[in-house]
Amino acid sequence: MSRFWSPVVHTLTPYVPGEQPRERVIKLNTNENPYPPAPGVGKVLREYSTNHLRLYPDPESRALREALAKYHNVAVEQVFVGNGSDEVLAMAFQAFFCQDEPLVMPAITYSFYPVYCQLYRIKYQTIPLKENWQVPLDAFDPRCGGIVFANPNAPTGHGHQRDAIDAFLKRVDQCVVLIDEAYVDFGGESVIPLTTQYPNLLVTGTFSKSRSLAGLRLGFAIGSCELIEGLERVKNSFNSYPIDSLASAAGIAALEDQQHFESCREKVITTRERIRASLEILGFEVMPSQTNFLLARHPGYDAAFLFTGLRERGILVRYFNTESLYDFLRISIGTDAEMESFIEALESILH
Repeated sequence: MSRFWSPVVHTLTPYVPGEQPRERVIKLNTNENPYPPAPGVGKVLREYSTNHLRLYPDPESRALREALAKYHNVAVEQVFVGNGSDEVLAMAFQAFFCQDEPLVMPAITYSFYPVYCQLYRIKYQTIPLKENWQVPLDAFDPRCGGIVFANPNAPTGHGHQRDAIDAFLKRVDQCVVLIDEAYVDFGGESVIPLTTQYPNLLVTGTFSKSRSLAGLRLGFAIGSCELIEGLERVKNSFNSYPIDSLASAAGIAALEDQQHFESCREKVITTRERIRASLEILGFEVMPSQTNFLLARHPGYDAAFLFTGLRERGILVRYFNTESLYDFLRISIGTDAEMESFIEALESILH
């Protein structure tokens, strides 16, 4: 603690990301894509002129926004971009949820949401998940300062289909509903098409997962022109040049290679389902997943014990050690070879 900190800094409990080890291990703890980005991204990096770096990038990121608008079949005025979806989410919290009424979110969801609330002094309430670990859409009271949840949800993996979100939005029209689609490409159904119908719907996405660009930091939001203008006002009061020109060019190249995108996501989905079956054979209870990770627990073994045993064998998974998730491990999907090593390590621990 420092006497020089602002009062709000004393009260913050920062988000804790997954471990980024220096030694060589199998990383199944931060939901990174196990496959490289599209070949066109490499071409951009190789051919990029360093002379461009002396110039500021386009403050409107027009080229990247146009590419996203074309891909998602929306107007470019409906698209906002930032340095990873975490930055986009932070700006959205500031733009829309600093209200007298509390923000509402699931009790188990992306753990950065409460951190933003602390930072911006946003009052918030949580609602428990259903017994089957689904986000209870019918439990959200529309008389609130906003609603946020991930769909598919993290770290549970379940996602609602578009028709369920459509029915939900029909009764919730007095506040902003932010739906975080970081994992939607691994089996979920995007609700971006609903943004033209519901002016209070904001959908965020990322290039970090299905586009394999976690190290580049690109995120976006799609919503009504009114909501995007609000985000732009926050951005331009904080950082007018968030997207550098190299990241923009690489992001566009990633969007243009649909074949590579489909190939990688299908490999992840196929491996996920094979590993689900392997875990169940080993006695694990595995949550249904529409993401690039699995949430699992073993009735006969403590999750902390399994986490430590895997770590000793050079394999990292995510152990949250919270009241609601203390007996679960979250396992990112790696390559087939990495996942075979993971299963072999588990077998040695369990037997």
